[in-house]
Amino acid sequence: MGGPGSFVKFENLHELKRLFHWGPIIALSVITICSIMAVIDSVLWYWPLDTAGGSLNFIMLINWTVMILYNYFNAMFVGPGYVPPGWKPVNSEDATYLQYCKICQSYKAPRSHHCRKCNRCVLKMDHHCPWINNCCGHHNHASFTLFLFLAPLGCMHAAFIFIMTMYTQLYNRVSFGWSSVKIDMSFAKRDPRPIIPFGLSAFATSLFALGLALGTTIAVGMLFIIQLKVILRNKTSIESWIEEKAKDRIQYYQTGETFIFPYDLGGKWNNFKQVFTWSGNPEGDGIAWPVREGCHRYSLTMEQLKQKADKRVRSVRYRATEDYSGACCPVTKGIKTFFTTPCTEEPRIDLQKGELILATRGLKHWMYGDRIFEDGTPKVGDRIRGWFPRRCVGKCSQDCESEQTHKEVKKTR
Repeated sequence: MGGPGSFVKFENLHELKRLFHWGPIIALSVITICSIMAVIDSVLWYWPLDTAGGSLNFIMLINWTVMILYNYFNAMFVGPGYVPPGWKPVNSEDATYLQYCKICQSYKAPRSHHCRKCNRCVLKMDHHCPWINNCCGHHNHASFTLFLFLAPLGCMHAAFIFIMTMYTQLYNRVSFGWSSVKIDMSFAKRDPRPIIPFGLSAFATSLFALGLALGTTIAVGMLFIIQLKVILRNKTSIESWIEEKAKDRIQYYQTGETFIFPYDLGGKWNNFKQVFTWSGNPEGDGIAWPVREGCHRYSLTMEQLKQKADKRVRSVRYRATEDYSGACCPVTKGIKTFFTTPCTEEPRIDLQKGELILATRGLKHWMYGDRIFEDGTPKVGDRIRGWFPRRCVGKCSQDCESEQTHKEVKKTR
């Protein structure tokens, strides 16, 4: 998968399997439908060869499609970049500040995270995006964000085409059996004879494409705003979450610490240039990162280690009291469990009565945790974790005692 400045090349073609996933299939279908219908509809009311405006309109439609697909495929096939197998810091003493990934058998470089979908440690991981069936990270963050920026613009242009097409066709073409629609179209000086036959099916298709275009504009536009906010702060979505958890940890234990995010360079333009450059290559190698003055280069990873230790303290051991098949929406575990299933691609784990689970977080009717063996630890590389219904487990007695001890310790802090 591509390094800095990579683009879709022949050697990336083995990654075409990424296309065979519901995310890219839906995304590319929406792009295809909106683009084709916009081109077809545009010639009905603004024939490109008649005027300079018609030619510009047609060229812009093609331009949107090309730029959207270019950035989309770059984000998908170039990929985010991964921590090299077996990587460890040059200075062995720095390893104490880093987490070790048992699956990748290497240390996690600063700002990297292990993706369960890709099964690799991803450089500057933002999130795993199902729409590109790949992670958004260091090497493809710019392409992914440009895709989010261009898609709403192209959809707004297409939506205008669809609205004007239906508007003019209702006046000049057909009434579909209704009373003739009388709309003043004196400003549209054109030959009323249809260039392409336009009937009820074409009207319905244009209306459907209009719905897709407007929906995409709203949904993808909101995602772009979210991405732009984190980029201007030189963060990722995961790092924003880590920062929030740092505040919660400090408040919970009343430690008096002050956590300062180390990678915010102090200016939106400086942060922006970390992702978007004239060369197209993101700043840095994805391993070493500049930090703001007064911050330790490993302050974020040290905070992650503190949160991981705190997570172990707060984790509670449960024992399965009934079997669970691992179904996403189990119909036999109650109506509330069925309708409150977590809206996430995170896995579910099947349970058999008597198995031990170490729960790390939970919702009202669901819990998330790791399956553990009787000795208390999972085997290396065999970590099994996911969501399961809360009603299928019961808290172990020894954890009830440890939880009470933990509360007493907290009071003495």
